[in-house]
Amino acid sequence: MASPQPALSTPGTRTLAQACRAEIPAMTRRLLAAIFTDNPEWTDYTSVPRADLREGCRRYLTRILDLLDGASGDPETDDVAAAIGRHRAEQGVPMEAMLRTFRLGGGIVWEALLDKAGSVGPQEIRESGTAMWAVVDGLSSALVTSYRNTELEQVRRDERRRHALIEDLLSGRAHDAAFAARAARELNLPAQGAYLVVAARGAGRPLRAGTETALAASGIRSVWHDRVDTTIGIVSLEHRTDEVVLQQLRPQVRGRAGASPAVPGLAQVDSAHALALIALQTLPGGATGLVSLEQRYPEALLVRSPDLTDLLLTHTLGPVLELPDKERDILLRTLSIWLAENRSAANAAPRLHCHRNTVINRLQRISGLLGRPLEDQRAAFELSLALAALGLNDPR
Repeated sequence: MASPQPALSTPGTRTLAQACRAEIPAMTRRLLAAIFTDNPEWTDYTSVPRADLREGCRRYLTRILDLLDGASGDPETDDVAAAIGRHRAEQGVPMEAMLRTFRLGGGIVWEALLDKAGSVGPQEIRESGTAMWAVVDGLSSALVTSYRNTELEQVRRDERRRHALIEDLLSGRAHDAAFAARAARELNLPAQGAYLVVAARGAGRPLRAGTETALAASGIRSVWHDRVDTTIGIVSLEHRTDEVVLQQLRPQVRGRAGASPAVPGLAQVDSAHALALIALQTLPGGATGLVSLEQRYPEALLVRSPDLTDLLLTHTLGPVLELPDKERDILLRTLSIWLAENRSAANAAPRLHCHRNTVINRLQRISGLLGRPLEDQRAAFELSLALAALGLNDPR
């Protein structure tokens, strides 16, 4: 339960507050002078016009006297202090400077109250002091709450604007040179030079937190944008090769990610975005890591033509795929390693942990099922494509 607030208005306090009202112009001048002379290194009102600052000081001092004179309202939710806090936050004045100004203003009001005390008794002076500083504390609280809420609104607004700019780049608006220049300036990206786009997916966050900061520490400028199921990055190369940049990025990837080839500028980011999504699709099911489309062109052709890929699988490996799981997997693994070893049974055998003759027998079994020899160049090409297509859908 909150502690009870001290009474803000007593007859003696109201009398003193009323007597000080005529002093508001003089108190305003004193507060303005104090702001720039008392520890001036703390002062940062450079973004505030002097007339605006003077009016804010006058409204604050007047509000203290209003509340001491019995005006209704809770200082901690005061509209005047909240408006000052919101306005100064929008102007970029540090909150510490505002709180210091409120304290200085409170001291000036207290001195004015003492000057008007006259025949007021010590008890009433103590009550007035307690009430006055309770008002200053409450108004400071209202200031802080409003200031922080305004900062949060600005961050959210800036983030929405940033996301909108990135979406516009990905949709192709950078073909307009004026828009490209503005987007580069607001996103702190180079207006000229090569870029690549990265698309990442995964359970949870596909990239480590702080990826943009980590790349910036290596001098690589980038922006990252979260969509419903994909995180998109626009990464500037700035005279680096794409492989150098990808090497810096790979440790940040926790899920699966695909990178486009480098494009010459922001105007081509939309095309790079489409290529990055294709590169992402070429990762085999269940795989993690970052691949570049330039490493995955055969797989990219397959994922871009799913109907033809299905026909290729049926035509090239259909009879093998219909075998019981165990035999099918043994034959497919044998075929894959044999092709990887330049169709050498002798080289494939150690990797398969079997004798060379066993490899030859398995290959003969595959050849018989498929009704074609395996040794010619075209057969090897088609089988390699089919195995790549199979790997895109089957994590085994």
